[in-house]
Amino acid sequence: MRLSFSSFRSPRTRAASAVFAVAAITGGAGALVALPGSAQAAGTTQCQVAYSVTNDWGSGFTTNVTITNLGTPWTSWTLGYSYAGNQTLSSGWNGTWTQSGKNVSVTSMPWNGSVGTNGTVTPAANFTYSGANAAPTAFTVNGVLCGGPSSPPPTSPSTPPSSPPSSPPSSPPSSPPPTTSAPALHVSGNHLVTAAGTPYRLLGVNRSSGEFACVQGKGMWDGPADQATVDAMKTWNIHAVRIPLNEECWLGNSDVPAGGTVGAAYQQAVKDYTNLLVANGINVILDLHWTYGQYTGSGGGCTDTIATCQKPMPDAQYSPTFWSQVATAFKGDDAVVFDLFNEPYPDAANGWADATEAWTCLRDGGTCTGITYPVAGMQSLVNAVRATGATNVIMTGGLTWTNDLSQWLAYEPKDPTGNLMASWHSYNFNGCVTTSCWTTNVGAVAAKVPVQAGEIGQNNCNHDYIDQVMAWADTNGVGYSAWTWNPWGGCASGGNILITDWNGTPTSTYGQGYHDHLIAQHP
Repeated sequence: MRLSFSSFRSPRTRAASAVFAVAAITGGAGALVALPGSAQAAGTTQCQVAYSVTNDWGSGFTTNVTITNLGTPWTSWTLGYSYAGNQTLSSGWNGTWTQSGKNVSVTSMPWNGSVGTNGTVTPAANFTYSGANAAPTAFTVNGVLCGGPSSPPPTSPSTPPSSPPSSPPSSPPSSPPPTTSAPALHVSGNHLVTAAGTPYRLLGVNRSSGEFACVQGKGMWDGPADQATVDAMKTWNIHAVRIPLNEECWLGNSDVPAGGTVGAAYQQAVKDYTNLLVANGINVILDLHWTYGQYTGSGGGCTDTIATCQKPMPDAQYSPTFWSQVATAFKGDDAVVFDLFNEPYPDAANGWADATEAWTCLRDGGTCTGITYPVAGMQSLVNAVRATGATNVIMTGGLTWTNDLSQWLAYEPKDPTGNLMASWHSYNFNGCVTTSCWTTNVGAVAAKVPVQAGEIGQNNCNHDYIDQVMAWADTNGVGYSAWTWNPWGGCASGGNILITDWNGTPTSTYGQGYHDHLIAQHP
């Protein structure tokens, strides 16, 4: 969040439980079912479909449908199938889902319609049902039958299925669903995927205070960071927690005011909380939020040098060292994601005069117009992380407090591991606040690389804006984490507050709306 505060106000899945496969290809495919000759004519669709129920809680389920194109390339696709029971569509993503009676249809999105030979696409959806939940027995793609059913043995789930209710409750459940450790993640095309190759979205919250409490004499966190609070998160179906950090506290710099939590103590607190979340099935995004360097220009909230407020870019003096140490601490744990810098705004710093210069500053750093300290660009921070041998997924943002991704692809840093994704923030007071803007500005990026909305929110008590953001993100395969999981007084503090206490009680409108949406989702 791009506002700065001096007290407790900070600037801003399950694996398959059952799998069913259906295929249609020419001969030589082993156990896959061949189509009748009429369906093999030249130019017709040839496809393989794997239908997976990834979470079934008795009154509803989540399904992933992986479609493989075994014929000529597609410019668009439409999947069709039918249920035998009363399965009823409630929400879908990675495609436009519709249902008429027992018949389900999924059409491609603008960003995933092109599928080359042997390429795949994986639309997914939530359904409700009662009674039996039999898998579909036939699938079509673009009107051509893919074949009969083939049912290999179910894969062993990496985590037990959760138990969300058939309709969202008005308050959190009394006990959290069971989980195991959060999945290791890597980038595949424009998706985050698990080690098994299953697409996975990071849906969750921000837990603020690690960026500011340490420099304000308030210890480390503004409240407990224990099992009970993690259990409260799990009742919301939270699968990701973004933790904002302060580089000077991590590094133990001597200019941090007395009474703060710095150095080894700060590092251990971050490690302990991260490890606790991961052990409970929650992926962690570590975010460099507040950095060193005096800034007095446009968009700045304070004029200090110490990392007690938000700067327009990371500093070359400390930020690469910070990321080298963080990467060393967490390499080997690919359930942890690195968000290199919270909300860059070098375009505001140069007076909005030169967008090309601002994008170059973002990537390359150095001497940037309007910024009086040496700047670390995103490329240097990527290099610092990868020099340690860490393969963790890395997030990098755009301009205008990372609300602008319009040229992200043109200025994308180079990552030798290919594990790079885009960071996007969306609040109702930003410049890009409509679905048409998101489709143009963010959708083109989401078609190429994974996108995570690291912060979403609105500066009032409602949830109408974030509802629009989430609906668009769900359709376009984008993850999100709302600001913020801290009980700071709700509406009295300007909105963006999800909870009224550490038990996870939602604020009456904003928090309740987000809670109810998460309960119905799957990463």
